[in-house]
Amino acid sequence: MSEALKNVRILDLTRVLAGPYCTMILGDLGAEIIKVEAPGGSDETRKWGPPFQHDVSAYYLCANRNKKSITIDLKTTEGIQTIYELVKESDVIIHNFKTGTMERFGIGYDDLSKVNPRIVYCSITGFGESGPYKDLPGYDFIIQAMSGLMSITGDESSGPQKVGIAITDILTGLYAVIGIQAALLERTQSGKGQSLDLSLYDTAVSALINIGSNYLMSRKIPTRLGNHHANIVPYQTFQTMDSEMVIAIGNDNQFRAFCTILGKSQYSEDERFKTNPARVKNRDILVPLIQDILITKPTSYWLDKCHGTNIPCGPIQNLQEVTEDPQLLARDMFWEMEHPTAGLIKMIGSPLKFSRTPVTLRHHPPNAGEHNDEILQNYKTNLEK
Repeated sequence: MSEALKNVRILDLTRVLAGPYCTMILGDLGAEIIKVEAPGGSDETRKWGPPFQHDVSAYYLCANRNKKSITIDLKTTEGIQTIYELVKESDVIIHNFKTGTMERFGIGYDDLSKVNPRIVYCSITGFGESGPYKDLPGYDFIIQAMSGLMSITGDESSGPQKVGIAITDILTGLYAVIGIQAALLERTQSGKGQSLDLSLYDTAVSALINIGSNYLMSRKIPTRLGNHHANIVPYQTFQTMDSEMVIAIGNDNQFRAFCTILGKSQYSEDERFKTNPARVKNRDILVPLIQDILITKPTSYWLDKCHGTNIPCGPIQNLQEVTEDPQLLARDMFWEMEHPTAGLIKMIGSPLKFSRTPVTLRHHPPNAGEHNDEILQNYKTNLEK
């Protein structure tokens, strides 16, 4: 079987997470990814740890499989000329340098589109290539703070909280994948490349979704609801006899079935709880009533009851439980492969499941400059043809 993006070549001048995550996904889909770093390796995540396995960081491994590595000094004329030569045979170039840096090197979009008019040029920055913040550095944590995400995460006692992962990096990486593939698809019709300008700040604000829409309609600044939902009740965590679990009631029919499980069918006929808007209005009355019942039985009991009537629910699992979950194991969500320095490494797999062009694990996350000779020789041969 072939991969979906087998014939796409991508120059990856990104580091840390948003850009590398994007190119790893494209690499999983079959694209040829050439990771470009400064001599010695300039991706900061190579040194972010512990944990390390034989001096290779877990953080670096999480976003750099299915790539080859070349080291180029962009501060030299020779290095810039190498980029020009590689661009001639590439479909995409992606970077996350600060605004204006690529232009100062002489490898901005206007420069490279003259070398290859079909090139898709993707820029990922903290705040974008325009606007008053364009020259500011932007890390995920800062963006979570500025975008409003932290203001709605946590509860009133905890204060503002960040999401447990670098969520704006991940979302921006996903948007970059979408944008690059859209530009490649459009190119099949126009024959022309184009530039993409993605910012972590824009992406984070786009992720506000219903909370942002609620504010735009009501102009009421939202409070932190912790594990509660702003628009649906009951849709939160509950304490059971032995742990905590999530109950996620999405409609009135589910609520009626849930009340039957609780042995309180009358709740579903109570005007205070009969409809979701009523339940949201009276959440402070309803939630304690539900909690008083759920605390009397263990989580396994309520999971069985809810699953038996198709009521959405789930346990709160730690990472050990996640990696041992039979559903994830059946879906091949954990991969192993040999790395020349780290030895046997374990990685989270891809959620993309194709019927004809499956995701493949072809290359280990590369050491810096591991493929210098191979890449330069291959491209030199192609250019001479």
